[in-house]
Amino acid sequence: MPYRRLPNTDVARLHALQYALRRAQEADYTEQALPYKMQSEIQRFLVPFENAVMQSKDNYTSKVNANKQYRHVVQNARMYISHFIQVLNLAVIRGEIKREQKLLYGLDPHNHIVPDLSTEEYLLEWGKKIIDGEQKRMANGGFPIYNPAINKVKVHYDIFCEHQRQHVFHVQNTERVQNDLGQLRAQADAIIVDIWNQIENYYQKLYPYEKMLKCQMYGVIYYYRKGEKKLSAETDRELKRIQESQPTIQWSTEE
Repeated sequence: MPYRRLPNTDVARLHALQYALRRAQEADYTEQALPYKMQSEIQRFLVPFENAVMQSKDNYTSKVNANKQYRHVVQNARMYISHFIQVLNLAVIRGEIKREQKLLYGLDPHNHIVPDLSTEEYLLEWGKKIIDGEQKRMANGGFPIYNPAINKVKVHYDIFCEHQRQHVFHVQNTERVQNDLGQLRAQADAIIVDIWNQIENYYQKLYPYEKMLKCQMYGVIYYYRKGEKKLSAETDRELKRIQESQPTIQWSTEE
């Protein structure tokens, strides 16, 4: 007999379960390869498994769309924060703002390099420092920086903060959905193996080719090994001739 191979995608798993259940429900009561108890188990399992697969697909689509928007929001926040710091440094170099006032922003008075803004954590940290620092400087009588104004920077920073919170929540939710689906996936594989075992056992007395065809009607998937001779109606006829000519010989379709 060729060997079996379990489905390797969630859609294929669903199809295997649904196909076997539908075939069992359509079968005549005299040929119930799948016991009613197993049919009930499949029906009970299909509901949460279908829901989990659908939720995973929806989550993936939502994640792709959200990531595109999130990248744009992060890029804007980084651009405005970086630009503000550059304008601040230029104002210090020109003597329009006192060097020591850079300490209000958490910046080194003697270093005019823009700090590292490569990560979201750095953006959160420096965005807050820059906004707080500008407000403190203006509260002490300083003239506001324009192009970009701190209010413009704050708008993009606040948008980034909100999206960042949503992003973290979405990542956590995705991980939870995937963990739940992973557990259901393992259950699905176990049920499919049980289904296929019961079907093969039900038809075990048939000749190999006939048995394979019967099992395939319930969705059992077979693959031939490299160089393995394919089963055919002639295979069954040959075995039948051997059995009839030598009735004492016992043969089995099992591997």
